[in-house]
Amino acid sequence: MKFGIDRLITDDELRAPLEGKHVSLVAHPASVTAQLEHSLDALIGRGINVTSAFGPQHGLKGDKQDNMVETADETDPRYGIPIFSLYGEVRRPSGQMMSTADVFLFDLQDLGCRIYTFVTTLLYLLEEAAKTGKSVWVLDRPNPAGGPVEGTLLLPGQESFVGAAPMTMRHGMTMGEMGHWFVEHFNLDVDYRVIEMEGWKPGKAPGFGWPENRVWINPSPNAANLNMARAYAGTVMLEGTTLSEGRGTTRPLEVLFGAPDIDAHAVLEEMKRVSPMWLRGCRLRECWFEPTFHKHAGSLCNGLMIHAEGPFYDHHEFKPWRLQALAFKAIRTLYPDYELWRDFPYEYEFDRLAIDVINGGPALREWVDDTEAEPGDLEEIAGRDEGSWRETIAPHLIYS
Repeated sequence: MKFGIDRLITDDELRAPLEGKHVSLVAHPASVTAQLEHSLDALIGRGINVTSAFGPQHGLKGDKQDNMVETADETDPRYGIPIFSLYGEVRRPSGQMMSTADVFLFDLQDLGCRIYTFVTTLLYLLEEAAKTGKSVWVLDRPNPAGGPVEGTLLLPGQESFVGAAPMTMRHGMTMGEMGHWFVEHFNLDVDYRVIEMEGWKPGKAPGFGWPENRVWINPSPNAANLNMARAYAGTVMLEGTTLSEGRGTTRPLEVLFGAPDIDAHAVLEEMKRVSPMWLRGCRLRECWFEPTFHKHAGSLCNGLMIHAEGPFYDHHEFKPWRLQALAFKAIRTLYPDYELWRDFPYEYEFDRLAIDVINGGPALREWVDDTEAEPGDLEEIAGRDEGSWRETIAPHLIYS
């Protein structure tokens, strides 16, 4: 199969409209060809007049570790072009930035989750391109989580940098497909096109979203492998809690939780009692780890490792958002007074709890904290929202 970048650099007809244009590239470390050549090098090497580049959260180099760690603008030492940060002084491209090119090539590897900020970066780019008469091309890449959707819809008024629009947590789209929906949903008058992938089959074995013949490269520092990408729509919620998500270890965001004062075995048994259905599609394993930085740094934590991989992975049964919600519910039941929700500035949102910013509303937190609430109560809300979202995106799916 071919990703969008591979088709663009090998097809003269696809590149023809770029002739005589000033071109900009939005990229990160995973923006590479099948031969692992970075897209910036590949485009310039094929004679495309790249006049600027943009780095999203974590930077073009992917060197910034945590949330709200900003990247400065710089000049590329090899090509002498400006490299603008979309996670520094601004997160929305300025007019001066937009003036550096006619066509903006968006080549970011996504994880298939609303909260992964590259989704919002695409929206902001499309909106600014519409204002300035610029063109946006998405060089499409796989959604490694495949096509399933899961979670509640973001509520009106809950928008943020980790919540661009009313979509579910696991959105089930590629960035190319997402761009089509953004153009329609926000009624954007913009020249938009997708350089589609060739041969991508979401939901099909053996890769279930990620082709086995492509190397995985971290699109952000803590997105270390496919297992993380599959689990992320659940484990990212740990960022809104006092529980460790495994930052400061070699397997971040692949655990349901870690804490020095919680019995992981007891939590797993409670999860099995409350809703065994939500544990399907993966294997959970008790583990111990000591973060070298971030939450509980230097403390031995007990936790549960998620294995959504190998013989334990069932693509059509795995529900990471529900799985993570269930872990929270079990902890709340076993430890009623546990200080679960972390109150701190999260992605430049200062007036809402981080867990609500992440989920696009309070529904999940309220379900966890309600001692009378049952799995069916959350299922009713999420199931309704998931059905609505599937209908919304159906006209925009390219690879179904």
